[in-house]
Amino acid sequence: MPKLKTHRGAAKRFKKTGTGKFMRSKAFKQHILTSKTRSRKRSLKGTVVVAAADQKSLRRMLPN
Repeated sequence: MPKLKTHRGAAKRFKKTGTGKFMRSKAFKQHILTSKTRSRKRSLKGTVVVAAADQKSLRRMLPN
């Protein structure tokens, strides 16, 4: 079988945890931050687990 290549765009956006789940950063925090409330910007910090529906496609994109 040929080896699967890593999807480089996905590799920059997602990280795999020790248990095999994928983490992603939250959206809407790059620009136009003046119109967003302080609490909203605080809640956009950090990372969250990718939805279960997207885990299968990410496993294929990031085989390692």
